Amino acid sequence: MPQSTDATPSFWRDDALPFIEVRAIADGRKVRYGRHAHSTFSIGAILGGRSTYLNGDTLEPVHAGAVVVINAQVVHACNPAEDEAWAYRMFHIDVDWLARLQQSLGFGAQEGFRPFAQTLTWDANLFAGLNALYDLLVDPHVDALRKESAATQYFTRLQQTLNPAPDHDASRAPDRRIARAAEFIEGNYTRALKLEEICAAAELSPSYLIRAFREQYGLTPHAYVVNRRIEFSRAQLRRGHAIADVAAEAGFADQAHLQRAFRQFVAATPGQYRG
Repeated sequence: MPQSTDATPSFWRDDALPFIEVRAIADGRKVRYGRHAHSTFSIGAILGGRSTYLNGDTLEPVHAGAVVVINAQVVHACNPAEDEAWAYRMFHIDVDWLARLQQSLGFGAQEGFRPFAQTLTWDANLFAGLNALYDLLVDPHVDALRKESAATQYFTRLQQTLNPAPDHDASRAPDRRIARAAEFIEGNYTRALKLEEICAAAELSPSYLIRAFREQYGLTPHAYVVNRRIEFSRAQLRRGHAIADVAAEAGFADQAHLQRAFRQFVAATPGQYRG
């Protein structure tokens, strides 16, 4: 893992383990996230400080010892509440990899990833296990097989301890028209989009679209576009692409625009993230 100051986030990733990425920071008291979502499943261990943890519609105070669980595409934020050292380790896990693990354990055998109903736990074993996994992953002397085995063991324990959301949530089917709007954004977010285009794809009025889209996805259509551009940028930066090129590829007006949005959604600069 690259060297950094306590206030600078560090990122760990390994081409041999493409399903997992880790972010760590020792003193993030000045870190401020905007509301955002990830295409990955995320889980974090809080090591120090206090924060207000937003996950979907839930807002809770958290401190050292907490394990936060964030399902893919759920809007969230976790910002320090006081002027004290705010330290955490956040793991981002590929949803398909985790879905296969769930299926091997007998959870959701006929479907894809099943979200976790519990999004905050103080389980001491899960907390200690997540930190032990971090220490193993960042150790350059440990081979990929051992790291992958440890990750599989930890997420098996997580699944068996917390269990996925019950099936009754399936009765709340999403509005298909809003889903069409999201699908249109997915296929076009790297170019300049107009609200009227999204409305036409969904066959909805602007006022209804904005209100219903936020209810369904936790973000306005514009914020959803920016979020998708940031997710795309993260992937391109991991491949070593130049920041200016990534800005253009992702649909940002220029590199400065990418820098501002990246800081808001990732609480790090593109350069810090790329490493």
